[in-house]
Amino acid sequence: SKMTAMDNATRNAGERIDQLTLQYNRKRQSMITTELIEIIAGAEAI
Repeated sequence: SKMTAMDNATRNAGERIDQLTLQYNRKRQSMITTELIEIIAGAEAI
């Protein structure tokens, strides 16, 4: 029925948002870590 289809679509969209959020956060964390390593390396060079 239409109701079931809408429920499935809503659930799928929610799961996709969760996946993308996780992906985004991992990438962001990786970038921050890289930046911190560069800052620390620069400070050690002084």
